[in-house]
Amino acid sequence: MINPDILSILQNKISRIPMGNSTNILVGPITLPVNLDGETITFKWYSWLNVTDEELQRAEGKEATELLISRLSSMKLADGQQSSVLVYGDFEHSEDALIRMHSICHTGDIFGSKRCDCGFQLHQSMKMIAQHGAGALFYLANHEGRGIGLFSKAMAYLLQEEGYDTVEANLELGFADDSRDYTDAISVLQHLRSHPVTLITNNPKKLEALRAAGMNTVKRVPLWGDVSAFNEKYLRTKVARSGHLEAVPGAEFFEGRVAK
Repeated sequence: MINPDILSILQNKISRIPMGNSTNILVGPITLPVNLDGETITFKWYSWLNVTDEELQRAEGKEATELLISRLSSMKLADGQQSSVLVYGDFEHSEDALIRMHSICHTGDIFGSKRCDCGFQLHQSMKMIAQHGAGALFYLANHEGRGIGLFSKAMAYLLQEEGYDTVEANLELGFADDSRDYTDAISVLQHLRSHPVTLITNNPKKLEALRAAGMNTVKRVPLWGDVSAFNEKYLRTKVARSGHLEAVPGAEFFEGRVAK
């Protein structure tokens, strides 16, 4: 039997988002003060879990919360990954909001690797959203290495050290160039906000995913930067082989040419 006090705390912070054969269970908002360049910026943080358990999908209200808590210890959630979203300002009602669909990058986001620009994009997106006044950063699990996972990404890095580019390395290991899926994230986005959004990205596939879900008025702002000798080939490959949109004039990366 779950403690009634625990149920009362959690019940109003857990939402269910039906998705056909599965359900996203969204937990939050949670106050999350974040250090951005020495300044504390307060975000609201959510995490979600996709479940296919029919009993969990059918349950509602207090019963659903109690059932979820009772199942948590047997789900071994630490063995997998769960996605989350960092929300700033009045995201639900603001006329204009920035969003970033950011793929988890263990090496770039955590270790600060210069082999990619992911850590820079993560940090810069958070700053852009805070400066804009309203927005959300979706931090997407199962997107490591464009969807191949951390272990496979390590093997792909070994191939890259022998001259293969990012796309070639993924293909040689039997993967697609990019197998990421945004369905879950878009369902959470639509749950949190019904108005159009402006997407921080250089990747047209992210725009296409949003538009395919019915968000046809979505706009885009580019995010190039942190260019160095360590990631020059990686950035060129994004444009030349993965179809990423080139930077605007005046940016560090323009028309496939890396600024020196």
